[in-house]
Amino acid sequence: MGRPSADAALAAVAAALLVAAAGTVVAVPTDTAPTGDDVAFDAGVPDAYEFEATDEPGVAAVDGDEFDALGPAVDAAEPGDTVELRGRFDPEATVVVETPNVTVRADDADGRMPVVDGPGEGDVLALNASGVTLDGVWVRNAGYAAEDNDAAVWVDGAGVTVRDSRITDTTFGIWVDSAADARLVDNTVVGRDGIESRSDRGNGIQLYETTDAYVADNRITDARDGIYYSWASGVEARNNTLWDLRYGVHYMYSNDNTLVNNTAVDNDAGYALMVSEDLRIVDNVAVNNSGQSGHGILLKSIDKTTVRGNHVVGNENGLFVYNSLDNEIARNLVAGNGAGVHLSAGSVRESVHHNTFARNRVQVRADVNSRVVWNESVGNYWAGAGARDVDGDGVSETRYRPAGMVQHLTGEHPKASAFTGSPAFEVLRLAERTLPVVEAPGVVDHRPLAEPPHDWRDYYDRDH
Repeated sequence: MGRPSADAALAAVAAALLVAAAGTVVAVPTDTAPTGDDVAFDAGVPDAYEFEATDEPGVAAVDGDEFDALGPAVDAAEPGDTVELRGRFDPEATVVVETPNVTVRADDADGRMPVVDGPGEGDVLALNASGVTLDGVWVRNAGYAAEDNDAAVWVDGAGVTVRDSRITDTTFGIWVDSAADARLVDNTVVGRDGIESRSDRGNGIQLYETTDAYVADNRITDARDGIYYSWASGVEARNNTLWDLRYGVHYMYSNDNTLVNNTAVDNDAGYALMVSEDLRIVDNVAVNNSGQSGHGILLKSIDKTTVRGNHVVGNENGLFVYNSLDNEIARNLVAGNGAGVHLSAGSVRESVHHNTFARNRVQVRADVNSRVVWNESVGNYWAGAGARDVDGDGVSETRYRPAGMVQHLTGEHPKASAFTGSPAFEVLRLAERTLPVVEAPGVVDHRPLAEPPHDWRDYYDRDH
């Protein structure tokens, strides 16, 4: 065996000395925070919704007959009929649609959205028959009782559609209760921001024991969670915009669901995935979710799930992976977060590859007691890692430890974290890259990428 190089020998000696003296290390403090501007992202959402309701008396037309109250009109409808609304209705109790295949929609000739203004107690509309459609109607002023699940629109029939409608001044927006094949498309749901604690509000869209729903192009704000899944499966949620919420999307005990092309911005957490498996979290955006939870994407007790192609930028934690196994985390942009990935509670069997990690204050925080290998063939891009691609195949021949001895030492000796940018710590990082005998609990990327798959500069105010 050849003699080690002078650099390697120096690194080994410095590492040994640093380990021995971790509690008393002295160096010049260095600011290791990323340079550059704050995250600049426009989700295209308003600061506040201020709608003007019509005060014209309500008229509901069914098969040539007109009614001045909504309840009698829907009771008169036969299967296949359309109830056309104009003006404002003020029902004193929940209006229940019990006839299948009835459509309740705005009168196209009126030009203004009809309003169904509830009494502030209980549900406003209950769609309890199969095949019912609500189209272009403003439903507001449901009850305030979160414990009673007060909702503006209650869905308890198979194949119900709610589209192009407005849901405001409500506890729960749309509650789908043990019903299959619901379609919730292009609705605006606004909760009650006057209730200060988000946890005391209801959810924008609640999917309870729901199967095969399609939830697309909705805008949801000022609720507890934007879209909440409880024992729901086979749901596709696409192109929804979710802001000023506790969690943009929240899964609980819900398997085999797809989340694609959604945007969660300025929430406590973007996407909270909990106690579920076989999820597909693809091509979503999570930006500036930095509230009490502060996660872009949270995986808590999540297994056999794909997290691919997402942009996770400017959150407190980009991804928080807790007690989760056998997931693929691939081709995501993870940039400008407090921690790119926080790994905890035995989450040691993940396939993590082709991600771009840039500008995170800490690339990876790993609360593990062993060395975790994320990939063997092709890894991730790590800004500032100094990848060395000798053969030009786009993959570095030098491994990278995003979470290793430096993190371990600063965890054991927090005062040392002030010096993580110092020459002494850089020597230790060199040792971890070049000497396999220098190991510590943490994460290793054996084959980091030489070039980033993503351009994170699009999220910053700067010319490039």
